[in-house]
Amino acid sequence: MRKLIAIAFVVWMMAFAASAAYAVQPDEIMSDPAKESRARDLSRELRCMVCQNQSIDDSEAPLARDLRLLVRERIAAGDTDAQVLDFLVARYGEFVLLKPRFEPHTYLLWLLSPLALAGGGFALWMYNRRRTKSAAAEDQSSRKLSAEEEARLEQLVASIPSPEHPV
Repeated sequence: MRKLIAIAFVVWMMAFAASAAYAVQPDEIMSDPAKESRARDLSRELRCMVCQNQSIDDSEAPLARDLRLLVRERIAAGDTDAQVLDFLVARYGEFVLLKPRFEPHTYLLWLLSPLALAGGGFALWMYNRRRTKSAAAEDQSSRKLSAEEEARLEQLVASIPSPEHPV
């Protein structure tokens, strides 16, 4: 059993310790490690227009390669990270960003999930509250006897001999 656990642990560690495979080709890599690091960070923030939910750093699509080269070209020209992103947004639109900016035209995108979650929580709370109230009201109504039942109960109680007055 110990051997099986050890093997499972080694397999688990290898799966999580493996480095991510990037699509960056050797001819794309910049000679300056600091600039290359900036380019990689920016590439992880940009969406591949072909793959849609993959960064250009992970995508092997030709358009992703062109975008990676464009990012490196802009960095080599001396642009800041913000300038590179602004350039790409101006050229391809806000969709090129994997994480859109929090601006008036994206408020709905950012706030819809928390609002839906809060609305769902509120709806569950209201449902539970109504259910508790109706259960309590139903419980109270089931405890009340009708006039006919009360008369029958009084008759039965009156017919029971008491210990003081045995029959």
